[in-house]
Amino acid sequence: MEAAPAQQNSWYRNWFNSPYYHLLYFKRDEREAADFIDALVHKLNPAANSRMLDVACGRGRHSIQLASKGFFVTGIDISPESIEDALEHQNDHLEFFVHDMRLPFRMNYYDYAFNFFTSFGYFRTRREHDNGIRTIAQSLKTGGTFVIDYLNAHYVETHLIYKSEIEKEGINFDITRWLDETHFYKKIVVEDEHHLEEPLVFTEKVAKFSLGDFNDMFAFHGLQVQNVYGDYQFAGYDVKNSPRLIIEAKKIK
Repeated sequence: MEAAPAQQNSWYRNWFNSPYYHLLYFKRDEREAADFIDALVHKLNPAANSRMLDVACGRGRHSIQLASKGFFVTGIDISPESIEDALEHQNDHLEFFVHDMRLPFRMNYYDYAFNFFTSFGYFRTRREHDNGIRTIAQSLKTGGTFVIDYLNAHYVETHLIYKSEIEKEGINFDITRWLDETHFYKKIVVEDEHHLEEPLVFTEKVAKFSLGDFNDMFAFHGLQVQNVYGDYQFAGYDVKNSPRLIIEAKKIK
């Protein structure tokens, strides 16, 4: 499967393909991913040998954890570099493809689909995001479950840290955040004196989708919200105080 040629210069293509992206966000204890997947599997209680789709899987850290439990897992991501790394872990229970979530992928095939770590909300138009939800809905069997892990826009609005600086492995990340009525923005200046003559600058842009927005997108594609959680321990969702918006939905038609 290949990514669509459209929007080759979109910010997420360059940023997600950068080794600095993975250093900033994912150079962390794999125990974190394992603990979250343990809690998720306990909550959902999937049948043995369930087929699962990890949408925007990155280098596959959640896919790997799911496959280790005996499920058959497919990871798809728009970043060729991420999938190249993920393929090192491919086995009889785990496969990866370069693929754009806006394009169809295997109809009525999966029992579960997942989208973790705010790996949504990046596209330019609402129609493109709707296409992403359509792909996920169509990939599920009737009665299948979709779980999306998104930021809670209401919480972020009141807890936004406008300036921060992070140092990892001798590389400095200078981060500036701001917002408008429809999006959150994050400018990341990367300073790596050993490998860069000039700093690199990346700017993230993520849509302020609410529970209501997702409910509308889901309903249009036959997905019905079942449960909503507010953190990685699956506590109840509170619109003002929950750091995450984790939605569990079922394909009803």
